[in-house]
Amino acid sequence: MTFTSRARYWLPLLPLLGLVGVTYWLDQQARPEAARAETVQGHDPDAVMENFSAVKMDEQGVPRFIMAAARMQHYPDDDSTTLDAPRLTSLSAERPAIHVVARRGVISGKGDELFLHDDVEVLREASARRSELTLQTDYLRVLPERDWADTDHAVAIFDGRNTVHAVGLEMDSRASTLKLLSQVRSVHEPR
Repeated sequence: MTFTSRARYWLPLLPLLGLVGVTYWLDQQARPEAARAETVQGHDPDAVMENFSAVKMDEQGVPRFIMAAARMQHYPDDDSTTLDAPRLTSLSAERPAIHVVARRGVISGKGDELFLHDDVEVLREASARRSELTLQTDYLRVLPERDWADTDHAVAIFDGRNTVHAVGLEMDSRASTLKLLSQVRSVHEPR
């Protein structure tokens, strides 16, 4: 069979293939702009703020939390928010203030969880009954509304003359409890 005899069999299909191509092109042109944007949407921020600070008040109008960061970016695809150099301060009339800093953080889509990463440090101010307490780790999950923080990573705690190392921690600021989960080692330096 020669090339011309083969071409004779395929020649009637060429207009059909051309029609399919034109139909696809027309469909792409008729699509709304929003539908086209959704198909190519990546993980790009829709809002960016630099050097910001926000205060959350309680029902009586008293400051409850202060959140600040060098940079904040919101991503619409998963409704997450990333923070560079976040700082969180928890305020309470009943307890000493707690300050939390890290190199980076992520706020959940609902805004109820804060995930802190890299050089995380928690400082509980001293009170009449307790000395200042510093906690260091590389990851901490914070639930500000519940006054709760936890991690399954290694932690180091410095409290007066005591140094404690452990893996895993649950901190309930309302109940003033700190639970160490495993591999606890403590050193007490006498006066």
